[in-house]
Amino acid sequence: MDITRLDPAAYRRTPWKNGGGITIDIADAYAPGAVAGSWSGMLWRLGRTQIIEPGPFSDLSGYDRILTVIGGRGLVLEIAGGAALDAREPFRPVRFAGEDRIASRLEAGPVAVLNLMADRRHAIDVAILSGQGTRTLDAATSIVYAIEDSEVVVGGQAFALKVDEALRGDQGGELTMRRGRVALSTISSRSAP
Repeated sequence: MDITRLDPAAYRRTPWKNGGGITIDIADAYAPGAVAGSWSGMLWRLGRTQIIEPGPFSDLSGYDRILTVIGGRGLVLEIAGGAALDAREPFRPVRFAGEDRIASRLEAGPVAVLNLMADRRHAIDVAILSGQGTRTLDAATSIVYAIEDSEVVVGGQAFALKVDEALRGDQGGELTMRRGRVALSTISSRSAP
């Protein structure tokens, strides 16, 4: 398994599409010729951000999104014409469409969130893992992001991860948790119909 350690010092800062904040890009992929960090040609992106005050989400039509609160609590995503998404408790991923018109509501102050988004040629998932256990990594790309100091074994190699560090694997394998809490984000190309 090909594993790359992702250093927080190298994470890119990208303005939100609507200009309301800054995302810290952990990992991403772009179409050939596209500018990394832009909103044009993005295939998928994993990032973290702070939601400091209530407000509208960016229009990301054509993308699927998964948001997970990783710091704080009390976030509600109000969807115009639909049922609100309850993200009040941390570490519970919520899934929505990029074209959903969403306004955030904060019930207990600012929150830190992890965002995974991908165009619909890709299938995405996020799982929060803690304690001990083993999971098969069968996605094309897997990103292990440390929510707290953690120890993991990926592809037979042991890694100690500090908060905000990550690993990227691009060929499947196995993840064993030894301690801590991580977000496992997976991205795969969808099969053609």
